[in-house]
Amino acid sequence: MIKPTSFTFVDYGFNQKQKTATFNYAYKELNLFFTETYTFDFNFISYDKNALDIALKHLFIMAGISYYKAYLPKSIIVNVLLTADEANFFSNTYQNGLRELFYKNNLPINTPVKFKPKLHNNLPISLPNNKGCLIGIGGGKDSLVSLTMLQKENAQPLTTWSLGHRNKLQNLINSMQTKHLFVDRKIDPKILELNKNKAINGHIPISAIIACTGTVVNILSGYKTHVVSNESSADEATVTINGLPVNHQYSKSSEFENNYQNLLSLTFNNSLKYISKLRNLNELQITEYFVNSGAFNKYKAVFCSCNNAFTGRYDKLFWCGECPKCAFVYGALSIYVSQKELQNVFGSNPLINKNNIPIYKDLLGQTKTKPFDCVGTIIESQLIMKNAYKLYPELQKVYGNI
Repeated sequence: MIKPTSFTFVDYGFNQKQKTATFNYAYKELNLFFTETYTFDFNFISYDKNALDIALKHLFIMAGISYYKAYLPKSIIVNVLLTADEANFFSNTYQNGLRELFYKNNLPINTPVKFKPKLHNNLPISLPNNKGCLIGIGGGKDSLVSLTMLQKENAQPLTTWSLGHRNKLQNLINSMQTKHLFVDRKIDPKILELNKNKAINGHIPISAIIACTGTVVNILSGYKTHVVSNESSADEATVTINGLPVNHQYSKSSEFENNYQNLLSLTFNNSLKYISKLRNLNELQITEYFVNSGAFNKYKAVFCSCNNAFTGRYDKLFWCGECPKCAFVYGALSIYVSQKELQNVFGSNPLINKNNIPIYKDLLGQTKTKPFDCVGTIIESQLIMKNAYKLYPELQKVYGNI
C-alpha cells in the first residue's frame, strides 16, 4: 500500500432539522474518504449561527485526529480558514495528545504536527445570554462529585450531558434526576477496519474531542460554562522519554484546560467557559468527598469507570476487576468503604486478585511506566497500598516496603 503524504480536512456541515453535524476527511492519494457524524438529541435554543459555525470548526479539526493518526503524514491540508491561535492550539494538542501513540509505535516522541494559519484572528463573538453550568457525565465518580458539589452550591441553571454510551449510562442518568442532553458520535467504520490492519493505531486525546463537543452543546442549549471533572493527578506524566512527558491524560491536564479556555476566551470574548471543578483536588480527595458526601451510597449501583465496560462489545456497565481503572478505583475506595460493601459493588476484590499484581506494580512505580490509563499518581497508589497492608498484611510480601 502507498503511504499517503497528506491528510485533508475536507469540510463540515450542520443540519438543524436532523440535528446532525457531519465532518469529512480524506487520504486522497488512497481514494479513502471518511465521514464522522454527531447527533445532538435535545431541543435547541435560538442560537448564534456564527458562533456555532466556529465551534463546529473546532470540533471538526479535533475529531479529525482519529483519522490523521492512521498514517501521520507530514502534510496537513485544511479546507477551512484557521487563525493563528487556532493553528497553534491544534498543533500543540495533536502533538502532546499523540505522544502515547508515538511511544507505543516506536516513533519519536517529538514528532511534529503542524497546522498552518490562513486567517488573521477575528474579532470575538459574544454570547451574553448564555447562563449556568453544563456538566459532562462520563459514568465514573469524578463527574458525580462535580455534580454533587454544584448541587450543594445550588448552581442555577444546571444540566448534564454525555457523549455516546446512551444505553449504558441511562440507569445512572435516571438516578441523577437532572435534565440531561444526549449527544451521539458515529465514527466512520472504515477507520476501524484500518486499525485492524496496517494503519498506525493507538490512543487519541478523547477528552479534547469531548471538550470541543461540549462547546457546541453550550451554544445549542444556551449554557455558559462547560464543567468537566479533571483532577490534579492528571498532570503526572505516564512516562518521561528524553526529558519529554508522555501523558495518557494530556487532554485532562491543566495545560490542556488552560490552552482550551484561552482559545475560547479569544473566540467568544469570555462568554463561554471550560473549567474543571476538581482541578485543585487529587484522586484520593475526590474519593473521600464521593463517600462522605453520600454520593457513593446514592450511585454505587449505577456508577462505573471500568474502560472495558465502555467498549462496543458490551451492552451494560460492569466492573471487570482486572484492569488499571478497577484496580485503582477499588483501592482508593477501600480507604473509606468497608471491604464487604465494596465487593458487593465490584463483584470481586482487585486488591487480592493475583492477576492484578503486574497492574499494581505499575501503579506503584515499580516498573518502567505507570499504566496508560486514567489513574492517580504514584504517590496516591502508594498510599492506597499502605492502607491495603492493614487489611491484607500478606500483600507486603508481594509489593515490599513502600
